[in-house]
Amino acid sequence: MHNEFFINTESGCIKPDEVEVETSNRTWVYQPKPAEGGDSFTQKTIDADTVAKTQKLLDRAIVYAWYAVKSERRPPALTPIRWVWRLAAAYHSSCDTAQLMEEARERFAACGRKNLAQWAAQKVKDEAGHDQLALHDIESMGYDAQLVVQALVPSAVKVLVDYFTQTVEAPDPIDCVGFSYVSERLGTFLGEEYIQSVQALLPPDIHATRWLRIHSGVGAEVKHTYETAKFVAQLTPQDQVRVAKACYETALLRFSPPKEDYISDEELQHILKPLELPHKQQVKSHY
Repeated sequence: MHNEFFINTESGCIKPDEVEVETSNRTWVYQPKPAEGGDSFTQKTIDADTVAKTQKLLDRAIVYAWYAVKSERRPPALTPIRWVWRLAAAYHSSCDTAQLMEEARERFAACGRKNLAQWAAQKVKDEAGHDQLALHDIESMGYDAQLVVQALVPSAVKVLVDYFTQTVEAPDPIDCVGFSYVSERLGTFLGEEYIQSVQALLPPDIHATRWLRIHSGVGAEVKHTYETAKFVAQLTPQDQVRVAKACYETALLRFSPPKEDYISDEELQHILKPLELPHKQQVKSHY
């Protein structure tokens, strides 16, 4: 991840009882009152500067999480066999997203939060079928994709999906906006250079970066993060604080290493060898 992400994130502090939004020509300070709520927002004119400030507010929450974790542990170096592991993680992070966002849409609609319901409905469309991309990539690597994702369920991804599910099933599912923002924002820092570095690890006739490309800075993630920041800029300050806190909590999970040791390439080879597809060129690794 680029260090610039942790440097160029100046914004106001997140305070529990007050939100300050500054632009080049005016400043609004909003102090929530118990009687206020819903989807109304005092200032409806959202310009590019306000969107940028809102995005910095959300990014700052991610940065706080990065420094809060302060872990020296790093995953093992990427190898072809470990790329299959990461593709399994990609599948599990994607397979329930559309369904959960549809549930969020229904919950928002039921409580009269039309704008949030519309946002969730768009996310259902944006995320549909992404799990299939991961399966295609695994199959391209020479494995039975369905058996692979049954055998490999990374614990860190399970923790993330469980948190995502909790945000959706909460009485007010607005925290799922923060979860979605972090997932897409971190993807923006994976560019063409990284994609090519993954491709370079693989045999030239194997193309297993479909999922990665879609969830990177050369895919739709930049557009999606901007759209979410613009949407959050139109929410009430109370909701903005909720989204920022959810960004922080999600990023904590994303940056925290698993409690157990990372699985070794040898263990992965032992698990995956029986799952190889017949009559297809297999990934060959030397350990």
